[in-house]
Amino acid sequence: MIEEEIKNALDDVRPSLQADGGDVEFVSFAENGTLSLKLKGACGGCPMAQMTLKMGIENYLREKIPQVKMVVGV
Repeated sequence: MIEEEIKNALDDVRPSLQADGGDVEFVSFAENGTLSLKLKGACGGCPMAQMTLKMGIENYLREKIPQVKMVVGV
């Protein structure tokens, strides 16, 4: 259930990433609230990737889905 909510929320941010030639992939969600994501394409090697994960995706998901406490890249 929570994984579906996360995947749906990722669909909200995906167009912004795709506009820059990248994408995001759901990897896993742990009981402690840690969400693991993989940035793909141009986003995977971008020097701003960590900022995109923390300031963009993590902030959005934490606001939308309170169970998400932290986002990490894998």
